[in-house]
Amino acid sequence: MNQIFTKKETIKFRHVDFAGIVFYPRFLEMLNDLVEDWFEEALERPFSKIHETNGIPTVDLKIQFKKAGRIGEVLTKKLWVEKLGGASVTCGFKFEDENQNTVLEGEVTLVNVAISEDRNDIKSEAFSESMKSKIAPFQVVN
Repeated sequence: MNQIFTKKETIKFRHVDFAGIVFYPRFLEMLNDLVEDWFEEALERPFSKIHETNGIPTVDLKIQFKKAGRIGEVLTKKLWVEKLGGASVTCGFKFEDENQNTVLEGEVTLVNVAISEDRNDIKSEAFSESMKSKIAPFQVVN
């Protein structure tokens, strides 16, 4: 059975622009929060620990905005794995409103990287078998 990582988030005043709708960069912050929560809660790899020696940068992002989000609405944010590579993971995501209307959807590719002690050298590094086994249950099988 494929798992979908799900979190709820209420749209707050800080998220909206003068028109009263979510300013689109705030959606990207919400997506980053979702990824960070997934790593901490489901994969047991909190960003506070990752960034001591490694990183997990976004290298590709595709997003389609389907509907405006408004202050006070509760979004259900969903994330799943579409492709798991040696050092990369491509995740699909969808944010839905309280009526299950899609607000936005897309795909994000993350790469596991090693960072040298002097912080000058960053290169991809394969996920450990242990990490792959934690990611695998979220992979969608076509």
